[in-house]
Amino acid sequence: MAHSELSNRDDMAPLRAALKSQYHGALAMLRQAIERCPDDLWFDKTHRNAYWQVAYHALFFTHLYMVQEEAAFRPWEGHQGNVQNPDAIAPDPPDPPGDLPILPNPYTKSQALAYWKICDEMVDQTVDSLDLNRPNSGFSWYPTTPKLEHQIMNIRHTQHHTAQLADRLRFAANIGTRWVRGGR
Repeated sequence: MAHSELSNRDDMAPLRAALKSQYHGALAMLRQAIERCPDDLWFDKTHRNAYWQVAYHALFFTHLYMVQEEAAFRPWEGHQGNVQNPDAIAPDPPDPPGDLPILPNPYTKSQALAYWKICDEMVDQTVDSLDLNRPNSGFSWYPTTPKLEHQIMNIRHTQHHTAQLADRLRFAANIGTRWVRGGR
């Protein structure tokens, strides 16, 4: 490894530490929202997207966007990819009729927690391996977003959906979740 590459990697250490800490914090809050959800709310269809759908969507994209590029993504072993919307979010407007089901079968809380564990356990090694200086995200639908910004977007996306779940949990069952600042 050339001296400039080594120096550049060392310069990124504080940034990588911050990304790891915030990924772990966001994921810890998502875990709380999943664990504390009563079974009846988990599958409740009152909202356009059931609680399980939002939780799975957050996990799916956290996992997907943590890899260097879309070609490197390998779905979780429990992933149901034989549907029109494998991220579990109902499209708006609805997808046209097709041979595949629109959404996967509902994931259970235990499945979501198993997937959560995979996502949380991959954070440190994955963040350390990312080329944060890459000028693009590695995903065709974000062609001009630099990799570092894409990672920050990913954490924000996870937290956005976690906040939705926490609000739904508080409103429907008067169950709160606590703030996690970061770290493991």
